[in-house]
Amino acid sequence: MKMKTISTAVAMLIVGAGAAVAQATVVVAPEQQTVVREYVTKHRVSPVTLPGSVTLAVGATLPEDVELHSFEGVEGVGEYRYVVVGNQTVLVQPGTRKVVQIID
Repeated sequence: MKMKTISTAVAMLIVGAGAAVAQATVVVAPEQQTVVREYVTKHRVSPVTLPGSVTLAVGATLPEDVELHSFEGVEGVGEYRYVVVGNQTVLVQPGTRKVVQIID
């Protein structure tokens, strides 16, 4: 009985960790990435340089002074905001300012 309880607890930890990773990653379909790229190209914004304390990665939190831009009329990504860092488009969850996807 004790071994079954331990096995169940380990399984729950593994499933929980997988769910946390899944929540941190947004998969925008390749077709939608093309729409995002076209939108960003048409609606040019100045690229930003992140402070040295911020590493650009999914799950990173962007500082409050980084201006986020909205997708006007773009279906499927309207709940996210974006910023351009170098030549990468970075999708951000506006409420948390967490990076959810980086599109090259």
